[in-house]
Amino acid sequence: MSIISKQIKLLIKTIARIQILFLSTLLFVSTSFSQIESQLYLEGAQINDIKREGDFLWIATYGQGIYQYSLKDGKWTNYSSKSGNLENDLFHCVAANKDFVWAGANEGLYIYSRRTNKWTKRKFAQGGEFGNWIRSLNYDEKRGRLWIGRFRNITVLDVKTNKFTDYNKVVNGDEKTNNFNNIVFEGDSVVWFGAESGMHKYVTKKSIDDPTAWTFINNKGRNFNGEGNSVSVTDFVFEKNNIWFGTDEFVTKESPEYNVGGIYVWDRKLKWDRISKASGLGGNGIYCLARTGDYIWAGVYEFKKNDKEEYGKGLYLINRRTKKVTPIDLNELNITTSNILSLFFDGTNLWIGTSSGLVKLKIGNPLAKIKK
Repeated sequence: MSIISKQIKLLIKTIARIQILFLSTLLFVSTSFSQIESQLYLEGAQINDIKREGDFLWIATYGQGIYQYSLKDGKWTNYSSKSGNLENDLFHCVAANKDFVWAGANEGLYIYSRRTNKWTKRKFAQGGEFGNWIRSLNYDEKRGRLWIGRFRNITVLDVKTNKFTDYNKVVNGDEKTNNFNNIVFEGDSVVWFGAESGMHKYVTKKSIDDPTAWTFINNKGRNFNGEGNSVSVTDFVFEKNNIWFGTDEFVTKESPEYNVGGIYVWDRKLKWDRISKASGLGGNGIYCLARTGDYIWAGVYEFKKNDKEEYGKGLYLINRRTKKVTPIDLNELNITTSNILSLFFDGTNLWIGTSSGLVKLKIGNPLAKIKK
């Protein structure tokens, strides 16, 4: 690589970091809203999941069905009972490829054929009473696999053959190790599964049926510093030398240490750092995480012991290097709720899913797109 090429790359990285720093300054000091480029969409909708497929975003809502948004022309398409093209409106997750859209609901997997423009529903025999509750979806384009995280079991769909295969991942008799919260890809080599008790790691170069391809990690021993009776993993963010884990908070008077929550940063060796309410977060429950440049964004909640309910505590920005936590002024972003349920960075814009709408926040211009 030439010296000039290296200098250009260094310049682009520097510009990206300056823009992120400038944005964070705007968010945290008293400035006029006009300085921040944000826009509210789908006002009133609960946004549970956001995925990208080509030039489209797919959004799963709980109450207004599924939305498709064109990044090219800004066109919205809605699939819902109101639109008359889908019988269900309550969805937890979504995924898509060029031929199909998959949406997870309480009662099964909804499948949209882009060839026939029709939705069908698939139910699952295994998993008992809650086996059809689909909580997470992620599509592996390279291998043509749809990963389906259910309340009980993982299911893999081979899209080409339309074959569904169920996997029971219970570890040591703990059923919560088989209750799945989220499925996230680390590049194309590893699939991570957040469960209500611990997490599973699958190395994709090996067969799914090969036991050596799988690793289970919980909060025993050094992991998660051994804190809490159990750990429920909600989200992942990956760096070269670290992995960030969002976790649930669930504590009661009877079990004050059950799920202590917080964000854990693992150096992929022995060190586990915890970022929590004591560090400046508004609560210890983490709904979602996203990375833009040198910063991690976190949707935070607090679980109250007395009424055993979750309360949204807003959006926080964390410096990856210093671990400094800074609360975001939601009013500056035109966000009217403290329930931040989903986050997605498309390379230029951060999409913020809340309990009452979707906000697009511009992070940088095309020259300074930040690597995910």
